[in-house]
Amino acid sequence: MSSFPRIALLFPGQGAQFPGMGKDLVDASPAAAALFQEADAVLGRPLTEVMWNGPEDLLTRTGNCQPALFVHGLAALAALREQLGPRAAEFDLSCVGAAGLSLGEATAHAAAGTFNFADGLRLVQRRGDLMEEACNAAGGSMVALIGGSAEAAAKLAEECGVQVANYNTPAQFVLSGVVEGIQKAADHSKAAGFRRATVLKVAGAYHSRLMAPAQERLTEALAATPMTDPRFPVAANFDAGLVRDPATARIRLAEQVTGSVRWVECVQRLANECGAKLFLEFGPGATLAGMVPRIVEGAEILSVGDSATLAKAVAHFA
Repeated sequence: MSSFPRIALLFPGQGAQFPGMGKDLVDASPAAAALFQEADAVLGRPLTEVMWNGPEDLLTRTGNCQPALFVHGLAALAALREQLGPRAAEFDLSCVGAAGLSLGEATAHAAAGTFNFADGLRLVQRRGDLMEEACNAAGGSMVALIGGSAEAAAKLAEECGVQVANYNTPAQFVLSGVVEGIQKAADHSKAAGFRRATVLKVAGAYHSRLMAPAQERLTEALAATPMTDPRFPVAANFDAGLVRDPATARIRLAEQVTGSVRWVECVQRLANECGAKLFLEFGPGATLAGMVPRIVEGAEILSVGDSATLAKAVAHFA
């Protein structure tokens, strides 16, 4: 019987990044250092220079941010497996599922082995470039809502001609769409039952109809990316279904570009159907660690993104 609990791997999306992300993992882990080096070679450009030294506005650009998060998440996972040593195989067998917020869904598939690191990185770079182009062409905006219900968020979105981009927790949502609609939603949020509304500083309207040109062209890139059955299921943002084969992975990774991120249902699915007892977040910061306990009461979650949190995770399994 394994001494590890049943584990779900989680990976964050845009907004979690910051200059310096992952830099100290290079000294802490040869495995992480190798992935960072491979990333620069695969892309043919110094992505790690942007990740580690910024400036922030350059890192925040979608075409840089998305591959940076992909690489950092997988480097942190590689570092943990390396430091577990002989117990890494037991750790792998204890992983029962994975999920990622928005871009993080692609990282989750790489962690599950749906595609390899290099193919996944090229795919994510294409995704970032296409979404950046769509943002530049269509504009748009997003607003975060706190304190209301999912039903109220959906109703407000419909009334304002925008979409619910994220169901992050049972009381935290993000709407996305045209600037006028987002401003209207912010103005009417209190009347709709929300405690707070914050218009976000983003390049465009992610997870909305305005991303349709990116979705169409990403479908072509997905079709050309070699894939295999994941070693464990990946919860899809689009419908929270558990993806177990390449055909479904390609469809869901395309659909989520314009669809809602059903994060609440994804985490619930990992807990209830996959039986996850411990959630491990890999990437910069601890964004998901703040969400998960609000979704699954009493959930245990650890974040791994730098040498200090890596050491804590290793100690947890000691």
